[in-house]
Amino acid sequence: MTPDAVTPDPAALDPVIWPDSFRRAADGELTLDGHGARALAERFGTPLYVESEEVFRARAAAFRTAFERAFAEHGAQVSVYYAGKAFLCAAIVRWAREEGLNLDTASGGELALGLAAGMEPARIALHGNNKSTREIRQALEAGVGRIVADSVPELLLIERIAGQLGVTAPVMIRVTPGVHAETHEFIATAHEDQKFGLSLAPDTARLAWAQIPAAVRAEAWPGRQEAPQDSVAELAAELAEHLPHLDLRGLHCHIGSQVFAPEGFDLAARRVLATMARLRDRLGRVLPEADLGGGYGIGYVAGDSPRPIEDLARAIATSVAEACARLELPLPHLSFEPGRAITGPAGVTLYTVGTIKDVALEAAADSDVAADAGQPAVRRYVAVDGGMSDNARPILYGSEYTVTRADRSPAGEQVLSRVVGKHCESGDILVRDCLLPADLAPGDLLAVPATGAYCWSLSSNYNFLTRPPVVAVAAGREPRVIVHGQSIQDLLDRDAEL
Repeated sequence: MTPDAVTPDPAALDPVIWPDSFRRAADGELTLDGHGARALAERFGTPLYVESEEVFRARAAAFRTAFERAFAEHGAQVSVYYAGKAFLCAAIVRWAREEGLNLDTASGGELALGLAAGMEPARIALHGNNKSTREIRQALEAGVGRIVADSVPELLLIERIAGQLGVTAPVMIRVTPGVHAETHEFIATAHEDQKFGLSLAPDTARLAWAQIPAAVRAEAWPGRQEAPQDSVAELAAELAEHLPHLDLRGLHCHIGSQVFAPEGFDLAARRVLATMARLRDRLGRVLPEADLGGGYGIGYVAGDSPRPIEDLARAIATSVAEACARLELPLPHLSFEPGRAITGPAGVTLYTVGTIKDVALEAAADSDVAADAGQPAVRRYVAVDGGMSDNARPILYGSEYTVTRADRSPAGEQVLSRVVGKHCESGDILVRDCLLPADLAPGDLLAVPATGAYCWSLSSNYNFLTRPPVVAVAAGREPRVIVHGQSIQDLLDRDAEL
């Protein structure tokens, strides 16, 4: 069997997966913005996260420009927020800021990092389905540009804290538009049965009615004893409009992650805008903002087909403009939240090959590896010096990656292989099926592309392994560490009994 995630030429770098500035040198060595993989590994060790400043900046600028131009044709303004959960450090914050992006944070820790790295508070949003009192107070004291509220009790909590501080809290309400994006269940975020947001489905207001104190209900809905037959999202919006220390700015939605098809974004936008039109009639004013989230897919393996961002921006802008015209609704200020789509392709992880073993498969007929005539099927296992502790996505989501030899050309005879980590887990698989050189040996280097998102941020110390450093590269500049790696002593120092 030949895996889908291979190209006919083993030395070729698929442009859907590899940015233009990641290339082969004359001897076949992989270079990242002009820096050879061998030199990077020798200097910084492996596993090693490598992040291209050039690729990050170029993709950030491309997103901002594409959406600004697309919506400018319809007379609307746009803000682009970098979704920090994908990967966040001080350098990333500064690159995003300098390219004109705002910052989307999902915790008090991410908020603190954004502020420490110089992002203006007014350009920061705070997300999260279970914000603590401390996090809300932290955001209000800092003066963030928006808090995206996820529930009715949270609106009441924000109101209480804002009142104590004597400030007005800018809030948006996260809604679930019921759009089923074609993605993994754990990263789909707009269907009904999940933890994020408030439903747009009719007759769901009753689910949160009792969470509102009776005195507040009496003031906000005089004479009403029972919940309205509205959506819980509309109930939350009416509540926010009534509370004196909240400034309701608009609605927010996010349909999921690693989404390729534009239809989901289109449907979500239309449902959010229809709700904003109904709220205009209820509230007597037009909510000025709508945030349509992120989730734009990138290429991980051959066959992935991410849509060009310019095409996607134009399609969304046209859909929004047409929906607003039908609803007789002024175009709101639109916001978008790309994370993976900016930093994902900018990252590559370098590994050193360790143990290599060929395993005979007992039941070739049931296997995904075909046997040669008269010979048992064999799978080659290539173990590297990292694994699920530096890339948890394969074991969490079944995510697929590709891989290539990095220290020299992978040309020559190829062997069907599986790249695995060094953890004490049989599911510690980085690349399930790939073709690697038959002469691959311990000490050689492998590179896994598209690891700039949700690898470092999901990393762990499982089996007491240390987290690798992150090194930034740019053409003509010296590579530099932007996130320090850990040592065993760092881990030992955390043990209170040592």
